[in-house]
Amino acid sequence: MSRPVTLITGASSGIGVELARVFARHGHALALTARRIERLNALADEIERSGQPRPIVIGADLTKPDPARAIGEALTAAGAEAQYVVNNAGFGLVGSAAKLDRAEQLQIIDVNQRALTELSLAFVPCLERHRGGILNVGSVAGFLPGPGSAVYYASKAYVLSFSEALASELAPRGIRVTCLCPGPVPTEFAERAGVKSKIAPGPLVHTAEMVAEAGYRGLMAGTPVVVPGVGNKVVTLMVRVLPRRLVLRLVGRRQSRRTSSAEQPQG
Repeated sequence: MSRPVTLITGASSGIGVELARVFARHGHALALTARRIERLNALADEIERSGQPRPIVIGADLTKPDPARAIGEALTAAGAEAQYVVNNAGFGLVGSAAKLDRAEQLQIIDVNQRALTELSLAFVPCLERHRGGILNVGSVAGFLPGPGSAVYYASKAYVLSFSEALASELAPRGIRVTCLCPGPVPTEFAERAGVKSKIAPGPLVHTAEMVAEAGYRGLMAGTPVVVPGVGNKVVTLMVRVLPRRLVLRLVGRRQSRRTSSAEQPQG
């Protein structure tokens, strides 16, 4: 039988790196995928030096069609199959949707939604066989409308809705599905989104390590939605009772400041 592994996308930086470290510390064999192979190899070396099995390294560009086939073939060639799938890869852009590059915004949908959906569904038989699960990295942004980052916020709303529904559908098959929804995290996310300034400390800000630990615990416990930090939990509750028009105005004002590099967007 093929050996079970945890597949982690976007494992070359930020939350993805910390998720790899957390799963490795808990004894999971890993398969890491991203575009930046040199970073994946450096992380694989680190994990191997810690005494854990060296992760499988798979180069993949999730903006391209059919990523599940290529990743599945690489796992098979390595004598492995997925027990857990961690869909961490994702990015956003800050600015007016009508002004930002349309093709680049469509790539947000390719990575944050299409590839996540494909990888969530492609390995269901082996996830069931190994009594495993799926961890989808969403965002607090998924609870909000996002003027100033419209496609990104909408993509994370999809991740949240899809993950909750999939958790209900797959529970009878013994498969856990968790959506991890962090607030602001100091990673490379902001630079990719077009914001150059560093994130300022605050009650909503948490480290990538803390977020990864919360996601791992939630997945193992079978918690459908994990929002790290009390402040971020309060935000997700408030948006349910505040008038939608007020929420739109508040988010739009905040995103306008981010466009001028005053703040960093949520990851």
